[in-house]
Amino acid sequence: METLTWLSVLPPILVVILAVSTRNIIFSLLMGIVFGLGIYGAVAPPGALEGRNVLDMTIYGLKMMVSAAGTPKNLLLIFFLVMLGGLIAILTAAGCANSFSASAVRMIRGKRSAEGFTFLLGCVIFVDDYFNAITVGNVMVPITDKFKISRAKLAYLIDSTSAPVTILMPVSSWVATVISLSVPELARYGIEVPGMQAFLSATVFNAYAWLTLLMVVAVIVFRADIGPMKRYEDDYARTGVDTSIFVDINESVIDDMGVRQKGTAADMLITIISLVAATFMVMLYTGGFFTEGRGIQDALMYCDPDSSLASAVLIALVICFALLVGRRKMSFSRFNEAFINGVKSMVTSVIILVLSWSFSELLGSSMLGTGACIAAALGGWLPGWALPAAIFVISALISFSTGSSWGAMGIMLPTSIAVCAAVDPSYMYMVLGAGLSGCVFGDHCSPLADTTVLSSAGAGCKHLAHVTTQLPYAAITGVISIAAFIVVGLTGSAIISYLGASLAIITLCFIIGKKNKTAVR
Repeated sequence: METLTWLSVLPPILVVILAVSTRNIIFSLLMGIVFGLGIYGAVAPPGALEGRNVLDMTIYGLKMMVSAAGTPKNLLLIFFLVMLGGLIAILTAAGCANSFSASAVRMIRGKRSAEGFTFLLGCVIFVDDYFNAITVGNVMVPITDKFKISRAKLAYLIDSTSAPVTILMPVSSWVATVISLSVPELARYGIEVPGMQAFLSATVFNAYAWLTLLMVVAVIVFRADIGPMKRYEDDYARTGVDTSIFVDINESVIDDMGVRQKGTAADMLITIISLVAATFMVMLYTGGFFTEGRGIQDALMYCDPDSSLASAVLIALVICFALLVGRRKMSFSRFNEAFINGVKSMVTSVIILVLSWSFSELLGSSMLGTGACIAAALGGWLPGWALPAAIFVISALISFSTGSSWGAMGIMLPTSIAVCAAVDPSYMYMVLGAGLSGCVFGDHCSPLADTTVLSSAGAGCKHLAHVTTQLPYAAITGVISIAAFIVVGLTGSAIISYLGASLAIITLCFIIGKKNKTAVR
């Protein structure tokens, strides 16, 4: 199997090359699967396959995809995603976000408080990064416009809050994805842990996500505008014209979505709170809090997040239906139309997930063993303490190249687990946290990323303006994150690492803010 060992690294390389050249993660993953199946069919040991011709391998590949997507956990995740897409579309079409905006503007008194409210709203809407970007943008555009905050600044606040918050929260569309991609791989190497425990343990070391949120707060508090962002903000303040604006959200995007202005802020808040509360309660139930007498912490560790999310979104949909259709704020036909459109909007995400699961299965130890190959190559020279920083950089490069953090997770989580298992398993959760961090970092820097595009669209900002203004902040946080991963690898302490990184971010933003204030004078 030496031939297979070396050939096994070619499919992920092909995926990255195709993703960069075609800008299409679905096509790239599909070609990677086809190429990988071809390699496996050529060099697999006798008896591993019934046949090796093109038709046999095609059938084998299709069965592998169905098997990868058809597990109960994965099917529940798909169900949650499509239902959430429907729920988001319903709330948008009902005009709930606009109503919330009208209510919120009365509580905001200045520029800094408007930016702070944007950040807090982004933290509150943590169930899904797409939902976050769309909702926060629609809500905050009229408010930030009133206080002369550029659309570029709004897009940065949205983008740098949505994905980091969502990936850190145990109640989100990301948690089940992370668990589905990591826990089975951990089990392959003898690490049997509850899904939620694995997620929370990795979250502790998700340095880039934590530090990005800190960076946003520091930028707001100290007015630390740099580079292109400072130019957009200064020009808007001086001339009253926002040169980063692309479209008036309220007049164009909303109209195109067929929004009806009958939904209220309370309708949206009740629905979101219901979704979060229901998820938490079902997690407690499936974890044995009510049935087996476990404490809250133990119940969350042993809960079934996939079933919890799927059940909770159904409860939220029923409540939303009662609030809007039951109170005649929305017709049944309009509710149904919005729901179907929302489900359709999640098709791409579902396809990426299915292909990622299939690609992960193909790269696994039972087939190509790509992780073991990389582990063998790295294990000879890369020390364990360097693994978190290395995995962070590699994950970021893949995420940046593909424009998909989920696609990058599909490639990197199984691979990084295999590498760490071979080099030094004691670094496992550090490596997982670093992999997740790298996926978000690359996503933030990539102009191809879904969240980057949605943040631009949600804020009504020129896409290039958003990319160029966010990049300096993401790059600074990324460099500091690399240093943090080196420190955590050497010390094993997240506290020491975060204290140093936090001090660096706060000091830097303080200096920038003070310099900007002096320049104005």
